Amino acid sequence: MTSIDDAPALAPKIFRFSDVDEFRSSIRGLNIEFTPFVRRISAEQIILRLPACDVNVTRAFPRVVDAQLVADCTAVGFAMDDLEVPIRFNGAQRDRAVIVIGSSGAAYNTIEEVQRQVASIVFRPEVKNRGWPETRLSFKILETSPLALYALRKVVWEVVAAGSEPIDPAEVPLKAAAMTESLFGAVDAAFANLAPARWTLRPNDERQFKIFRDIRALLADDLAQPIYSEELARKLGLSVRSLHDVVRRYRGMSLHRYLRLRRLWLVRQRLLAGAESVKAVALAFGFWHLSDFSRSYRDQFGETPSATLERGRRR
Repeated sequence: MTSIDDAPALAPKIFRFSDVDEFRSSIRGLNIEFTPFVRRISAEQIILRLPACDVNVTRAFPRVVDAQLVADCTAVGFAMDDLEVPIRFNGAQRDRAVIVIGSSGAAYNTIEEVQRQVASIVFRPEVKNRGWPETRLSFKILETSPLALYALRKVVWEVVAAGSEPIDPAEVPLKAAAMTESLFGAVDAAFANLAPARWTLRPNDERQFKIFRDIRALLADDLAQPIYSEELARKLGLSVRSLHDVVRRYRGMSLHRYLRLRRLWLVRQRLLAGAESVKAVALAFGFWHLSDFSRSYRDQFGETPSATLERGRRR
């Protein structure tokens, strides 16, 4: 990982990562937890901090993301590229001109199956007086016009580029204020050109999102223990079919496949922290068939569990 931490005022900071174990999100105001689909990555974050907002452009990697905003801020997100594999956002996957928004405490889930470039603008304090869509528990996903989305992307790139230009320190406040106003204007235009898309009704249904968050909370508590569908469904007051449908919608895979992937990632983190032994960690996270565990781990991360443990101890 390399970073530019001594950048002058207004200059964007750049963070680059080639190792998934070293990746960390530097977006202020957004708490992120992720499960990777790949071992090797080429990720980059560009962050420009302005008086009323942070502009973030991330070249990400295939992964599952769960994120939640902190209090007193509003975040607007959108893709900076146009690929044939859309990002699955809160259970919806559409190849459209999509923009998302959330305010204080709102959460979201994404599944990024291929490397994508995405942007977010986190405004502080929370935006309340511009007529933007209101959110509560979860982010909303909306469809805007392709032209408005293109204009918003263009302003983001122009602002990031302008932040890199040399500037008299005395001019920084004026330039920063003007850049922020341009961002507000581009977001205003995106929300003023929303399409009446019926497909957005389901992913914006907060009742379904709450069920997903309840499932996730239970799974977070019990990942080191055997998890059975009937018991999980009973605790949540759901049918087993409904449980599997919700997990597949928000995770893009079966409950059992996701749990196995998540357990492997947690084992890796424990091994990198210098665990007592591979066997002890594997058993702690429910992998009783050790040869099958080793094979799955090697397929997922490109190295044996013992190699990861040795590297963790060297650290």
